[in-house]
Amino acid sequence: MIKAILQGRALGHPLHPLLIHFPIALFSLALVLDLASFARDDGTHLVKCAFVSLCAGIITALLAAVAGLADYANIRADHPAKKTATWHMLLNIAAVLLYAISVALRWGSLEADHTPALAFVVSLTASAILTISGYLGGHLVYNDGIAVGRHRRKTDTPQTTIKVESTGSPDGFAPVAKSDELQDAQALRADVDGTVVAVARVNGSCHAVQEFCTHRFGPLSEGAFDGNCVVCPWHQSKFDLATGKVADGPAKEDLKRFETIERDGQVWVKTRNGANAPPTSESDKT
Repeated sequence: MIKAILQGRALGHPLHPLLIHFPIALFSLALVLDLASFARDDGTHLVKCAFVSLCAGIITALLAAVAGLADYANIRADHPAKKTATWHMLLNIAAVLLYAISVALRWGSLEADHTPALAFVVSLTASAILTISGYLGGHLVYNDGIAVGRHRRKTDTPQTTIKVESTGSPDGFAPVAKSDELQDAQALRADVDGTVVAVARVNGSCHAVQEFCTHRFGPLSEGAFDGNCVVCPWHQSKFDLATGKVADGPAKEDLKRFETIERDGQVWVKTRNGANAPPTSESDKT
């Protein structure tokens, strides 16, 4: 429940990107006030205001970090963006620590005419690091789709990709999970014989479809569910899991579906020559 709140599910909007505007604005304001203090003969009031702005920035940065950690914990362990997210987190920690050092350096000079030079240089360095971290944060959202649309999902998103093969199975099916591990309105991501699929249970029935949305390749295993449909977390294309058909755009091409069965208390999926939806493009036909 706490994790869901920190991810913004209760608000219907991601919480971390909402909160990060406050520390960025406050740290930027402190930098401007520092520069202004050097331009005046008596900039004591500017020095004090910069100090207060930095303190407020650190407090709001810590609040934003808590929500950010909730998003970080929800990134699949095998997702290539995990490394980028780790650097984003470490750079943010470094920047906040430097801002805290700058605050400590200012403590005994609040009545000075200008911001202490060393404190200013430390803040400037922290701002440079924050800029790099911000770039990585944008890359995570716009290039990797991290945390995009996850607030709409009522259940947890998959934490890893299950890799299985049908080797030794006479009918070509491969077991991907225990039946009781896949509850209603839940999904998992599996690599079955080299094909990545999203396996979901909705209204008591199991379905397997291609993992990546036909619009912009959003991860459907991390999408929300609306009745018998899965909703892509990136741009909200909606697909009927029973047929693979597009129920709502912007996607125009249907999904490939794969055979699923439940036996021996497990969910089995067949991908080799198992797609039971018609080809959706000329390239699929070949």
